[in-house]
Amino acid sequence: MPPATATLAALPYALPPCANARTILFAMRRMGAHGLGDARAAHALFTAFGASFRRPLTLLRSLMADLAASSAVPIAIAPCCCARMTPGEQALLTILARVEANPAQAALLLGDLIGQRRVDGVLASAAAVAMAFADEGRPVCAVRGAIV
Repeated sequence: MPPATATLAALPYALPPCANARTILFAMRRMGAHGLGDARAAHALFTAFGASFRRPLTLLRSLMADLAASSAVPIAIAPCCCARMTPGEQALLTILARVEANPAQAALLLGDLIGQRRVDGVLASAAAVAMAFADEGRPVCAVRGAIV
């Protein structure tokens, strides 16, 4: 078992208190580890949204594909069972929470996350995911300890 300091260095952030952010985190981790067609990620969104799960699921899949295609640097994700978050996961949830209210700040965070200056396409995907969750009454709340 790794020492606690090594774990805290790799996973410095606690899970978000927002259930909607935790749903996205779970689905992101499943898709990142098992592919965009992961059934457990789809089931998590089906459980959260009921019959209107298709739009959030499709948009989250698109966001994950855009991140994979556009990122110049690896984005670390933790296994689904981890009770803490990597800096990349925390940054992505912060972007989703802020993209509607403060798109300029979200764009800067996204640029840092993916190591690219031009983030318009990925930012549009993130905004679509955030809007899909908000439209169904499940907005992504601000992440505690978020990057400013």
